[in-house]
Amino acid sequence: MPIAADLYYFSHESQDNSVKRPPLILIHGAGGSYISWPAQIRRLEGERIFALDLPGHGQSEGVGRHSVDEYAEDVIAFMKALKIRAAVLVGISMGSAIALTVALKYPKKVLGLGLLGGGAKLRVAPPVLEWAANPNTFESAVDMVNENCFSEGAPQSLLALSKKQMMEIRPPVFHGDLLACNEFDVIGQLEKMDLPALIICGAEDKMTPVKFSELLKSRIANSQLHVIEHAGHMVMLEQPDRIAELLKEFVDNLPQRVRKTKQPRIAAPAQQPEPPLEEGS
Repeated sequence: MPIAADLYYFSHESQDNSVKRPPLILIHGAGGSYISWPAQIRRLEGERIFALDLPGHGQSEGVGRHSVDEYAEDVIAFMKALKIRAAVLVGISMGSAIALTVALKYPKKVLGLGLLGGGAKLRVAPPVLEWAANPNTFESAVDMVNENCFSEGAPQSLLALSKKQMMEIRPPVFHGDLLACNEFDVIGQLEKMDLPALIICGAEDKMTPVKFSELLKSRIANSQLHVIEHAGHMVMLEQPDRIAELLKEFVDNLPQRVRKTKQPRIAAPAQQPEPPLEEGS
């Protein structure tokens, strides 16, 4: 995979370059990586996709951050490195918090938001924070998070694969992610946002229940909410085709952002000297 701004990323290019489409940047959640996004979304037909590994996650080197603001700056650095002027940011859980933060701090960099399993606040249960900080209880923290990420009907193979991927992350990185989530709070800033937002939540989400998404919908004026049946927090893993469909429709209906062009300045004509007065005038 390629690297930009010290971040590994997966990219997918549309085969049809005749139509200009905005790029989509996929941002994973706490303890995740670009693999958190299923192929139906990573390879969304007709779209230009970038799915990144945040610092210290997946194949990206470095250390994880302890605040959502820091991760937001990593995303901005990534966009600058690839000369992406503006994009649709799509995040899951902590990734949605990062997307929201980028939109609030750098609105001109964002064409639209996809907020999955998100919220304006993401408080973490104290036992999870405590267990994640201790290598001896790290697996217990992973188990608690993982078991609450899926609906009752989710295949056990999906839970097992999710746990395996989460266990591959270094404990300090996962703990830092949880601290970042726990400190995140933008409730007081949502009403000044006027970007289009697609809000998606699993009907059986135990980590960020539907009321979290309903609050986002009530505070973000230009937003739409979809509650997905038979899905939990990791809604895109349980219902990938439906989420891909919603993302496609959302991008299809985004308003075109017109770039202002500078008008050339026209110099005023030079004043002609007045003819000398004739005698007798």
